[in-house]
Amino acid sequence: MHAMQYELTLPAGYDMGLIRDRVARRGHLLDDWAGLGVKAYLIRERGLRGSPVDQYAPFYLWNTVDGMNAFLWDGGFQGVSDDFGRPSVRQWTGLAYEEGGGSHARFAVRRRQPVPDSGPLADAAAEAVGEARRLAGERGAVLAAAAVDTSRWELVHFSLWEHWDHDTSTADGEVFEVLHLSAPGRARLPRGRRW
Repeated sequence: MHAMQYELTLPAGYDMGLIRDRVARRGHLLDDWAGLGVKAYLIRERGLRGSPVDQYAPFYLWNTVDGMNAFLWDGGFQGVSDDFGRPSVRQWTGLAYEEGGGSHARFAVRRRQPVPDSGPLADAAAEAVGEARRLAGERGAVLAAAAVDTSRWELVHFSLWEHWDHDTSTADGEVFEVLHLSAPGRARLPRGRRW
C-alpha cells in the first residue's frame, strides 16, 4: 500500500462551491481506476472545524505503484495541473491498513508527526500500526491507515469517519469533509501490518 496526497490551498474567500461542483462532475472518473484502493476527495473550509485555510486535498491509498504512476503520468493528474498548477505530491509507504465498522465516509482526519529521533524504529512503526487498529475500532470509523515518509521521517495517520465531533472524537489531527469516495480496490487493500 502506498499513500499519496496533494494540497491545493486556495485564496481566502475562494468559492468552495466551485470545488464541490468539480468533484460532483469529475469524482466518478476514478471509481474504477486500476490499482487504486481509495481516493477520498477532501476539502477544508476556513473557520470550520478549526481550519485556517480553504483547501482541496485529495488523499489516496494505492494498491499498486503502477496504478499510482498511471494516474500521475498518464492523464488523471493532468487535469489538476492544468486547472490549478502542478502541486507538490507527498507520498508515504504503507505501514498498516484497517477496516472500521462504519459505512459512509463523511469526514477524514489526517495527523502527521515526526518519527522519534531516539529509540528503535520498530517501536515507532509498531505504535503506528497500533494506532491504525485503535482508530478503526472506534465507533463510526470507516477505515484507518498509517504510513511513513522515510525522506522526512514523518508518519501520517489517516482515517475516515461517518461523523466527527470535536468534543467526542478520539482522532487527533486536521479534519476534512469528504465530498466523494472512489474505492475500486478497497477490498484488496491488505489488512494489518505491512511487513
